[in-house]
Amino acid sequence: MIVERFAVGVIVERRPAKSRWQRHVWRVTEVLPGRPATPPWTVLHEADGVTQFYAGTTDLVVYSKETEALVHNLGAEMPAVWVVLRPREGAVGLDLLMATVDAGEAQAHADTGDDLVEMVAMPAPVQAWLAPFVAAHHVERPKYKRKRERADPEALAAGRLPRSGRGNGRG
Repeated sequence: MIVERFAVGVIVERRPAKSRWQRHVWRVTEVLPGRPATPPWTVLHEADGVTQFYAGTTDLVVYSKETEALVHNLGAEMPAVWVVLRPREGAVGLDLLMATVDAGEAQAHADTGDDLVEMVAMPAPVQAWLAPFVAAHHVERPKYKRKRERADPEALAAGRLPRSGRGNGRG
């Protein structure tokens, strides 16, 4: 299996929440191609209670045997990158866990209920990296549809189950 990586930097925004149960609301605003020299959680801009941070750098990782979701992502009206942030103790209160171009992987993190998963538009350089990878490695797999046994209406009317309906003492 072939694995490729593409480094991205993540920009997030923290703004005051309009809720008594939560102090701040976090939102991923952008994914930047490359590895900037900026340290993680550097404040980039602050105004009117809204703070923008450089959350850090992470790698998008793709696998040659797992391209189905990538095909769908690239074919979407707005190809996306999903960023996963995890709550933690500390000054900022979040860790940059990962970024992915696989919607299924993002959904798995969203299902935990603890992680914050945000979708942003995929930058053109990421698309330019991902498209040839998918073109080179994606293999369309035929859809398998199982065939059911035909029901015997007369047997059903008589109360007899077909031979495959074992397990209930009849048949």
